[in-house]
Amino acid sequence: MPVSERVRLVPFEPELLLPVLPWFDHPVVQRHLGGRSWPERELALRTAARGEEFRGRTVLRARSFVALDADGAPAALIGGDVYDRWTQWDPATGQVVAVDDRRTMGAAYVVDPARWRHGYGAATLRALVTTEALADVEQFVLGIEPGHTASLRTATAAGFGPLTTEPDAEDMVYLHLVR
Repeated sequence: MPVSERVRLVPFEPELLLPVLPWFDHPVVQRHLGGRSWPERELALRTAARGEEFRGRTVLRARSFVALDADGAPAALIGGDVYDRWTQWDPATGQVVAVDDRRTMGAAYVVDPARWRHGYGAATLRALVTTEALADVEQFVLGIEPGHTASLRTATAAGFGPLTTEPDAEDMVYLHLVR
C-alpha cells in the first residue's frame, strides 16, 4: 500500500495550527484558498454557524480534520460545513434554483505543498467520505475552479464526479460523491 494511502484523520485542533500554517504561504495555495487566515477561520467555525442559513441551506455543523501520514505528521487539512440539503444558488436573483434533499457536506482541502503529486489529496478525500464522524452525510461536494486541473484530477481519483459542468458566478464547478 502506498504511503499516501495510510492517512488517518484527526480533528483539527489548535495544537495542529502551527504545522499547517506554512502551507498557506505557498502562492498556489494562496491563490485558491487564501493566506494564513483560512485555517484560523476553520478553527473558529467549529462551533459557530450552527443553524445559520447559507444560500437556501441550513448549516448543521462545521467539521475540519488534519490527515496524518503513517508517521503521524500532518499531510493535509480538510473541512467544511454539513448542510441539511444542497442547493443551487443564483446570485443574480438571490434565489435557490434547484434543491437536493440529501444531507451534504461542502468541503475544501489543502495538501502540504511538499507532498503534492504523491496521492495525499485523494487519500484525504477518501478518508473524509468514510470517517465515522460524518456517517450521516449522504453527499460530499467540492467547489473547484475549472482551471485548477491538479485539484480536479485529485477529486476524480478519489471517486468524485461532476455535479455541474459550467462555472458558476464565483467561477467554480462542483464535483460530488454520493454514498
